[in-house]
Amino acid sequence: MSDTVVPIAVGPSRPDPTLLVKAVGEGGATLSDLAEARALIWAGGPGEFPDELPASIEWVQLPAAGVEDWFTAGILARHPQVRFTSAAGAFANSVAEHALMLLLAGVRYLPEHLRAASWRQQDFFPHVGTLRGKTVTIVGAGGIGRALIPLLVPLGAQIIAVNRSGRPVTGPGIPDSVETVPAEQLGKIWSRTDHVVIAAPATAATRHLVGAEELARLKPSSWIINVARGSLIDTDALVAALASGAIAGAGLDVTEPEPLPDGHPLWVLPNAIVTPHDSNPPQLRLAAFADHVAANVSRFVEGRELLAPVDPARGY
Repeated sequence: MSDTVVPIAVGPSRPDPTLLVKAVGEGGATLSDLAEARALIWAGGPGEFPDELPASIEWVQLPAAGVEDWFTAGILARHPQVRFTSAAGAFANSVAEHALMLLLAGVRYLPEHLRAASWRQQDFFPHVGTLRGKTVTIVGAGGIGRALIPLLVPLGAQIIAVNRSGRPVTGPGIPDSVETVPAEQLGKIWSRTDHVVIAAPATAATRHLVGAEELARLKPSSWIINVARGSLIDTDALVAALASGAIAGAGLDVTEPEPLPDGHPLWVLPNAIVTPHDSNPPQLRLAAFADHVAANVSRFVEGRELLAPVDPARGY
């Protein structure tokens, strides 16, 4: 670690920055006012972000894994000389656990069990399934995907991981049997898979990645899970597929629109499970973000490559 004191600022004052201040110290840097800082750890939204940054700022750590709002607000374009990093990967374990919960709930027919007010065993038997021997495709096999695969493998599921490059997905608990497919070949996957988990970034290129055509190629027994952003699925097409029985169901932690308005069909369709974007709740989020900050501060101090760099050309 460098002996040079590296000044880093933390903002805004709310939420309570205590954990982030501690993370700066754990990373080997010193807390500083923004005017003297070389980097800024930001825990607020784009609407609160400073209009101007001191010329000394080299790096800004953003608080979210998804950064589409920061592009919309023009923050990155306004500061082209600054390196920005997202929190991609920081919340992967919590979101992956939530995705598994939604998928298992669907496959095991849990929504109807919860609605039941009488013993309907014979009604339920034909619909209760398993992940053992089934193929689960993870679209967007980044941090969340790498965290989800080791949860699925012990259940006997076969995994297809879809990423931008097509390079094999590796990591702790990820077996060599995982098939990795480049995003450009995603069209060949829909008819091969049993279930789909959407965990890709929201960009112009991924808007309505799943529409009527893709849903029609899935199986009547397929569940589709979305823990990324609502814009990746065409909501009208999904509602039609759920209502017609073209697919078995959908588990959604994110929706388009969001918040999902009262009276929307997704609230009442029996084969739709909607959770209010709480796969990464505040009580888990800040501690995970602080760990991410400490790791990135350490890398910044040591002059190493930062985690989760934002690429303006790709939009994430």
